[in-house]
Amino acid sequence: MHYTTVLFDLDGTLTDPKEGITKAIAYALSCRGVEVSDLSTLEKFIGPPLHEAFPEFYGFDADTTMTAIKEFRVYFESRGWCENVPYEGLNAFLQSLRDAGLRLAIATSKPEHFAKRIAEHFGFAKYFELICGAPIGDEAAAKKSAVIRSALARLGESDLTRVVMVGDRKHDVSGAHEVGLPAVGVLWGYGSREELTAAGADELAADFEELRATLLRE
Repeated sequence: MHYTTVLFDLDGTLTDPKEGITKAIAYALSCRGVEVSDLSTLEKFIGPPLHEAFPEFYGFDADTTMTAIKEFRVYFESRGWCENVPYEGLNAFLQSLRDAGLRLAIATSKPEHFAKRIAEHFGFAKYFELICGAPIGDEAAAKKSAVIRSALARLGESDLTRVVMVGDRKHDVSGAHEVGLPAVGVLWGYGSREELTAAGADELAADFEELRATLLRE
């Protein structure tokens, strides 16, 4: 195999987090007096760090953004974290990669304790050598490239020619490239083919079978 280590994004790549994230965003916005009737309009929040998303999509300043993130976490801590749906076939897919000898890790901008809780609750934490997320309150460390660097350091992985990042949004691609890794974009999440292509994804995969073939290719 060309790759020996695979880093996975979480939201939109391993699980569909739409319900929990959009409801948590709607709650945070309602605390700011903004009512959202159609949760699908909040899907754009799935992927980017919240400290980037609130200013980009609603024009929040730094203080308002910080408050909104805290309110988001009130909802997400109580129920949003379990309003995830692992994609069909996930466990079998991950097991096949482990059986082939690959090292697997999660690299997500989501706070690490949430990522671990989700993976453990839905039964796929066992496939990963490391679940690496962002520390709460550190915006710089939540940037995708920073999370990837942290994951590589914790794995003790120095041969970047044998590592690949897998994700569904442009942030996964740009973060991987910033660190010097190739990126495979998946088409079942929340980033379109156009978004991933424009970001420079090295390859695209339409489903787990296609992704498996890409990752196990000699």
